[in-house]
Amino acid sequence: MIIAAMAYAAGGLAVAAPSDSATDSAELDEIVVRATRMDKRINEIPAAISVVTKDDIQRGSQQLALDESLAGVPGVFIQDRYNFSRDLRIAIRGFGARSSFGIRGVKIIVDGIPESLPDGQGQSDAIDLGSTQQIEVIRGPSSSLYGNASGGVINVTSERGPAIPFVETRLSVGAFDFNQMQLKVGGESGRLNYLVNISKMEFDGYRAHSEAENTLLNGRFTFAIDDESELGIVLNATDQPVAKDPGGIDLAQAQADPTSARQRNVDFDTGEVLEQQRFGLTYKKSFGERHEIRLRNHYVLRDFANLLPFIGGGATQFERFFVGGGASYAFYGDMWDRPNSLIVGLDVDRQDDDRQRYDNNMGVLGPLIADQDELVTNIGLFLQNEIALADDFALTLGLRYDEIEYEVDDKFLSDGNDSAKRTLDELSPMVAVLYSPVESTSFYATISTAFEGPITVELTNPSGTGGFNPNIEPQLATNYEVGVKGSLGQRNAYELALFTIDVEDELIPFDLGGRDIYENAGESSREGIEFAFMSEPIDGLSLRLAYTYSDFQFDKFVADNGDDYSGNAIPGIPDNMLRGEVAYTHSSGFYGVIDARNVGEFYADNANTVEIDSYTVVNLRAGVADWQVGNWVLEPFFGINNLTDESYSAEIRINAFGGRYYEPAPDRHLYGGLSIRYNFGIGEQ
Repeated sequence: MIIAAMAYAAGGLAVAAPSDSATDSAELDEIVVRATRMDKRINEIPAAISVVTKDDIQRGSQQLALDESLAGVPGVFIQDRYNFSRDLRIAIRGFGARSSFGIRGVKIIVDGIPESLPDGQGQSDAIDLGSTQQIEVIRGPSSSLYGNASGGVINVTSERGPAIPFVETRLSVGAFDFNQMQLKVGGESGRLNYLVNISKMEFDGYRAHSEAENTLLNGRFTFAIDDESELGIVLNATDQPVAKDPGGIDLAQAQADPTSARQRNVDFDTGEVLEQQRFGLTYKKSFGERHEIRLRNHYVLRDFANLLPFIGGGATQFERFFVGGGASYAFYGDMWDRPNSLIVGLDVDRQDDDRQRYDNNMGVLGPLIADQDELVTNIGLFLQNEIALADDFALTLGLRYDEIEYEVDDKFLSDGNDSAKRTLDELSPMVAVLYSPVESTSFYATISTAFEGPITVELTNPSGTGGFNPNIEPQLATNYEVGVKGSLGQRNAYELALFTIDVEDELIPFDLGGRDIYENAGESSREGIEFAFMSEPIDGLSLRLAYTYSDFQFDKFVADNGDDYSGNAIPGIPDNMLRGEVAYTHSSGFYGVIDARNVGEFYADNANTVEIDSYTVVNLRAGVADWQVGNWVLEPFFGINNLTDESYSAEIRINAFGGRYYEPAPDRHLYGGLSIRYNFGIGEQ
């Protein structure tokens, strides 16, 4: 369930203390948000934040990609569920829209462990939706908490095992030879709580040359050392041996045959192969009701190879080692005889990429043309304090300092030594106030900041040689926001946010013969409105509405080639988005959900000469939940994506060379499946 607002603490505003995890059956006022680094109820957060819970993530969904779960979150625009070689393009208030592969500008955290790298790049290919309990989205700049590339935050929490152990299998099939198998076990044994899920997916894809296969293993283990301390272990492994890239095509080809691939992509066998393993440790200890410490430590290994549709340097391989740790201390007490909460912390993360580039000779690895080690180290110190100055008024102040060091060690010296080193440091402040004049309503105002350094690939020289592009600067953003969130009676909740964001040196890609090169726009501005409403007029029936208005433009931008784009709209972000959903669940367990999403017009290029028409996509899913027979629980389900058979593009490639902007989305298609669960020990109770 997407939570727009919460019930409010009786007797005025409360400063949050540590809380236990929310459960599926939790009431609105018990949903706990952890993305703000202190466990808080959503009404106590002076920012735009949305929460998606287990049923919307797992029940009856195809579980192809994260956008299925986040489609109803205002301010979030996600493209390309169907091209696994490029990952999702996730944009939150425009941050991340520039990405040509991977995720930029949005910080991703999974079970307390960063999925985003020190250089700002993130991936979603290791997120296991089949075992995800909750997703929290902070919409807007959050560098005061998370540092580099925090134009928004997505915090993913995996399931915990229930008190009664279980084993569950889920089988699903669908159009385009889609099939997915899952096996999940979980439970408790003494002080140990455990849940492990493994899934395997195969998908031929709607378009030619878009096949994908992946296997995911996700495990979460929690050991209660004593009543006040807890150790968490996170294990995750991803194997993606096939992920073809059909490429962008021009409008004529998209209209004539939307299932076709770009022929050059077929000829060069474009796509990627990857393996990743992640191991993480988290530790939490409380000292009474006032003090708490949290520690994290993680290790990530990633082997990656991809082929691009050109010869010179068209093949890339790297071995990555990503290691990091963090510590925070929280104090819940009084300041000036007023409730106060304070958190201070340190993050240290290091990314080491051993990268090679080769010629791509029509899908065959050619001669080595570049060989370098890329090191990125990020050290961040942060502090945030919240004080309730009155029973209905709270002030929050935050500050973070980051130092990011980029270093490249060139090992391919036949064309000269292109080794380079560069250091960025940024100070990210924030200030916010929260006012709750009545129990059911909270108003807030905030000024927050975000900075975004270029990732190592975006530092590539336009000449194609090693080293760094000396003309690239980090992107800086300041967000001014006001909002209100609350409830109307017991069955309605809402939120409204209005913001304006000033951005300097916005990072913009352009296509240089198949390779994306980056440059800075001078200044840009973003103004927007985000609204969400949820109602449960009768038991079993829920209605949801989310609307986003975006007016994003370049204020000053003269490109490296001399073209002046000042006053143009920023490409890749629609001016309007509207989504509605009707869901019904009968007491027998039958459920049905229908949603419709309208995406307004937007531009595909900086010059605003290519306009993408608006489109509306309707989806349906239905099934029977919790059909219990003794210890067995059955859940059959089916879904129809693109119910009205709309023609649209799953992704628009920004500033694509040769007019190849379009990646057509599938027409109407079906999927379905069955989940079978066995609960141990029910019969004995």
